[in-house]
Amino acid sequence: MSRRERERERTGGKGGGRGPASPVTVTVCRGCCCGTQEKHPGVDHAGQYERLRTAVGEAGRVRAVKCLDTCAHSNVVVVGPSSEGRAAGGRPVWLGWVLADDMIEEIAAWVHAGGPGLADPPGMLDLQEIAVSRRVSAGLPG
Repeated sequence: MSRRERERERTGGKGGGRGPASPVTVTVCRGCCCGTQEKHPGVDHAGQYERLRTAVGEAGRVRAVKCLDTCAHSNVVVVGPSSEGRAAGGRPVWLGWVLADDMIEEIAAWVHAGGPGLADPPGMLDLQEIAVSRRVSAGLPG
């Protein structure tokens, strides 16, 4: 039995002994072209962000960042796994063209179901998945 398996057994599968478990994190790109009326006129970007925060509630954490450097796919949202989801093999999932309210509802439903590593994305959300460049995924400078 591995150290991780022993720790999970000891703690009942919660937290892995490394402090408090982290929740599913939803990172919303806002500030460059994502979230602007210039690029997507008619989309209520501020309202969309608030609806997402409300829909996710206590099930996860929603945060906005200035730029995720994937402007061709705006609006971009990254759903990061919880610590439990990461332990189960989940990795951050990048979603592009998040412009419609039904997508917001699907992201929130996914967070409530456990997010990456613990649940499959609901509805048509998997069609929104985008691949990011090595430079972006590694956080390398432009």
